[in-house]
Amino acid sequence: MFSFDDLVVPIAGAPMAGGTSTVALTAAVSAVGGLGFYGGAYLTADALRETIRQIRGRTDAPFGVNLFVPEKIPFDEAAFRAYRERLAPLAARLGADLPETVPYTDDHFEAKVQVLVDERVPVASFTFGCPDTAVVTRLREAGVCVAGTVTCVEEAVIARDAGVDALCAQGVSAGGHRATYRILGEDPQIDTADLVPAVVEATGLPTVAAGGVRSRDDVRALLAAGAVAVQVGTLLLRCPEAGTKPAHREALADPRFTETATTRAYSGRLARGLVNDFIATYTEAAPPVYPQINTLTGGIRRAGSADADVINLWAGTGFRAAQAIPAADVVAGLAP
Repeated sequence: MFSFDDLVVPIAGAPMAGGTSTVALTAAVSAVGGLGFYGGAYLTADALRETIRQIRGRTDAPFGVNLFVPEKIPFDEAAFRAYRERLAPLAARLGADLPETVPYTDDHFEAKVQVLVDERVPVASFTFGCPDTAVVTRLREAGVCVAGTVTCVEEAVIARDAGVDALCAQGVSAGGHRATYRILGEDPQIDTADLVPAVVEATGLPTVAAGGVRSRDDVRALLAAGAVAVQVGTLLLRCPEAGTKPAHREALADPRFTETATTRAYSGRLARGLVNDFIATYTEAAPPVYPQINTLTGGIRRAGSADADVINLWAGTGFRAAQAIPAADVVAGLAP
């Protein structure tokens, strides 16, 4: 079974679902001694299986796949409809589809877990919750190292008790979706440097640090705080191997975008991105309804894919450090 102690370079590439993760990016990070991750959310089971095989076709090194843990809560139809009405003028301007109803989906979770078992991926990580002990046990019996993503000590203890092998401690400065276990929960808002030692002390598990990494000095500080590796995502967004939209790439270096914020405006779940017109306009109105809000805004994001003020510009607080260089160079520049 994979162990983080075996990494040549203690750097992990964050899973970035929805197209930003690519076979090339995952393989590139792993090939230079780090641990590349692929964001498997939003894919079908068959597509995930094919992706895993393509990654293996590019590298013999260990890699990881991340899945979102589904949580079905009562559907707030009134809030959904109110938000849809608020978005309607923008959708009309863009010529975007805005569905009147959106069914709940668990994102093919069980089928994709089975793919990870069948393919015996080196590492399986989970976000938005921890799978139950039975799922963790199935994966471990297949030789898969299981990691849980957490934002506070309470979540870390839940994951430890479910039998995971390792944890990823996601600080508040991390870009993209927050890993909080409950859709309706508040963000613990703990800094990575504080979260890592607290998680390690509470669980004794190998812990990867994620959030706000800008430089080699940040990596060294997080390793000194007790992390076994440091995960970066925002620093990879401008790499040629990433599937980042051109408008997103440009925004990361555009002086017009100066800050990040967490918002539910795009998906109904908290996520950190560059503050653009969409976030500024719709954050206050967005309800905590996931995954239905994510599906609702999908047509708008597709129609406005070239407009940085429309699409989600996921990024952590260290976004200005992202460079348009190969992923291998990013990893080399962070190696302690």
